[in-house]
Amino acid sequence: MIVCVCHRISDREIVRHARAGMGFEEIQFELGVATQCGQCEGCARDVVAQCSASCPTANIQLASNLPEGSAWPASRAFTPIYLQHSPAA
Repeated sequence: MIVCVCHRISDREIVRHARAGMGFEEIQFELGVATQCGQCEGCARDVVAQCSASCPTANIQLASNLPEGSAWPASRAFTPIYLQHSPAA
């Protein structure tokens, strides 16, 4: 269902962002919902509130929360093809 006609924002888009742990103000900034005419703000807030009450949020571990010394192993590091050495011909 389209919630914000001005920006063509659906309830599914709002739910996806709310499930990622975003609050209404963050979703409003990201998607632009309720920033034009404002008629959708109540409905958009209701969708976020319903999702926040019933949907688990994503468990995202920030890099700043990683324990010391838990960097990505060098053996699994990605090296772009253009930086890889090719055998001499």
